[in-house]
Amino acid sequence: SGSAERAYTPQTQSNRVQSFEPQFMEPLQNVTVTEGREATFTCVVDHLGGYRVAWIKADSKAILAIHNRVITHNNRMNVIHSDHKTWELKIRDVRRNDSGEYMCQINTDPMKHQVGHLNVVIPPDIIADETSGDVMTPEGSTVRLVCRAHGYPEPRVEWRREDGRHLVLRPPGQPKTEVLTWAGPELVLEKVARDDMGAYLCIASNDIPPAVSKRMVVQVH
Repeated sequence: SGSAERAYTPQTQSNRVQSFEPQFMEPLQNVTVTEGREATFTCVVDHLGGYRVAWIKADSKAILAIHNRVITHNNRMNVIHSDHKTWELKIRDVRRNDSGEYMCQINTDPMKHQVGHLNVVIPPDIIADETSGDVMTPEGSTVRLVCRAHGYPEPRVEWRREDGRHLVLRPPGQPKTEVLTWAGPELVLEKVARDDMGAYLCIASNDIPPAVSKRMVVQVH
């Protein structure tokens, strides 16, 4: 807000008494955290003297906190001044839209600042109402199994048979192929035979644990 910005102005030469300029002692680390957990940025400043430390959301230019006082109306954020050099910005119950650049700033003239990036990740989750269940089908028909998942980053979906046997693919007009795994949200089994009977697993993963799977039984009669 305008009032917060006016209150947060660089100190002039005349009212500065310390002989040392404040300086950052280490870079602001990037933070990757799972949605719902807590994220912490740590800013270490030496020779702060009478200057103030502010936290700013760099992409929106919103002032989050000045010194020990939280300015933002976001009640999931708080600041901790643990020793005379360490300033922490904590964000509880992080959400995907908290992602972005966060700035630790000292009101010197010119201002000093450093920036860290918050990346909020979401483990994969299979979307139940967009995913197939068990199937019973006559021999020689086509079975289309669908498995959709969401998360951040976008999950990969892979298919395999529960018993470890090959998936048999018979695309129209092409030779039959056998593979151990198949990637993609849909698995199409053409001209199903009795050998295709059994349990199929779709596995969704995006390197954010845990991976999740759904089991589908195909019955051929």
